[in-house]
Amino acid sequence: MSQHHRVIIIGSGPAGLTAAIYTARANLAPFVIEGEPSSTSDQPGGQLMLTTEVENFPGFPEGVMGPELMMRFRDQAAKFGATFLTAKATKVEFGEKPLKVHVRDEVFTADSVIVSTGAQSLMLGLQDEERLIGHGLSTCATCDGFFFRGKEIAVVGGGDSAIEEASFLTKFASKVTLIHRRDSFRASKIMQERALNNPKIEVRWNTAVSEIIGDDQLQGVNLVDTVTGAQSTLEIAGLFIAIGHRPNTDVFKGVLDMEDSGYLITRPDSTYTNIPGVFACGDVKDHTYRQAITAAGSGCMAAIDAERWLEQHH
Repeated sequence: MSQHHRVIIIGSGPAGLTAAIYTARANLAPFVIEGEPSSTSDQPGGQLMLTTEVENFPGFPEGVMGPELMMRFRDQAAKFGATFLTAKATKVEFGEKPLKVHVRDEVFTADSVIVSTGAQSLMLGLQDEERLIGHGLSTCATCDGFFFRGKEIAVVGGGDSAIEEASFLTKFASKVTLIHRRDSFRASKIMQERALNNPKIEVRWNTAVSEIIGDDQLQGVNLVDTVTGAQSTLEIAGLFIAIGHRPNTDVFKGVLDMEDSGYLITRPDSTYTNIPGVFACGDVKDHTYRQAITAAGSGCMAAIDAERWLEQHH
């Protein structure tokens, strides 16, 4: 396996694989370090591998399964000459040229690197979460709200994103229960008013989810009162977890500029990081949109930025 590459892409979700398609078609022979199947944070294919049916990706009017969509991305990149390593980057050295990416004891060098390691939704840490994700359990209202038309569902969280998701879901659901473990929201005042004034939203204060119920499909949740300890059961068709996201940037700490929350910082209207020749795209730098289509577009931008940078510097 060649150790030096024109472009190394770290991560293989919609952003990374789109970057691979574009750089491969530019004859840059990208080398994709796609992640490990055993890793929930850096798995090949990204978060879409945990998604069942995707109905909002352009070009698939009948919908497409998340894993199938990502396999099509991967096959297209391979067709144009991208190569893949199914492993996780364990260390990076971007202080001098060539850029270095470590995969355990192996070191790969590159003229440029595209970072597309994505982000992961924070979960409740309950048994059966992984098993029921995509089967009534979701972390994305924009992606999955449409599946719950006329049904009763619940959202867990108390920040802006949770209230935004709950408000959005009232377009589809007959009722949305907002479950929050405290007695007041962290969300902005305007978001709070929006939720409290919505007749379809009921707030369960001082409440936490203790168990998820369902075999092949989510049927409800067991709740516990965080003050009294009283337990209850809520029958719902869907549960949306909206307690935040965590970008997969541990390996870049102290190397690439990032926000306090861990999201990588890029130059305005570009994918350039603070290190020349290193670009970032997708959910690893986007905490606003977090959609497959925006990640793919961002991957295209990173590929074009990298290609132009290589033309100027190599």
